[in-house]
Amino acid sequence: MLAENGSGENGKERLQYFCPVAPFFVAKLPMERSEPPSQQRSIGAKASRCPVPAEQVPIREYEDMRTSWFYSWGTRTLRGYLTPIVILWLLSWAVAAPVAAVSFSPGRQLPYFLISGSVGCLVLPLLALVQLYVGWQHVGDRLRQPEVPYEESGWYDGQVWVKPDDVANRDRLIVEYQVSPIVKRLHITFCIMAGLTLLSAVGCLLF
Repeated sequence: MLAENGSGENGKERLQYFCPVAPFFVAKLPMERSEPPSQQRSIGAKASRCPVPAEQVPIREYEDMRTSWFYSWGTRTLRGYLTPIVILWLLSWAVAAPVAAVSFSPGRQLPYFLISGSVGCLVLPLLALVQLYVGWQHVGDRLRQPEVPYEESGWYDGQVWVKPDDVANRDRLIVEYQVSPIVKRLHITFCIMAGLTLLSAVGCLLF
């Protein structure tokens, strides 16, 4: 259910899978632990007996988001990330253009029409990016927490499972190398959108 504590090559392969961005650094992690083999087996057995239902395990939530058609948007290359934003912005003109034309006639006030329409077209991409941000931020918070709250049957029988050290370290590395770059990219996108909106407002004052 959760990744067990490993040793030797098997342990390295499991940690490399969960954090492929820094395989060398992560592969060295098990070697830094000094527990005797008996204690390591005890930790591994404890992780394997994780009582959290599969759908509530943070690492499972991360894997589901990483492979979903919408949330995988944040994991793409820069070109793959920007393409949906541009497409949504262009599609928004079908609604933003008539609305902008009501206030500014394209024939007589073309600059105002273009500026107001361009800003209005940012609404749909912004809503999609906010949803993307909320999802990845939630998963990052779940992975970052040392304890996992869960419900066994859904009838308000809340329980808390404390992560073993190896699971907590694995989740921390996933947040650092996988989730945080996505959240940072979204922060930059929001700042760029805010800057474009401010420039549009200044443009309206200058024309």
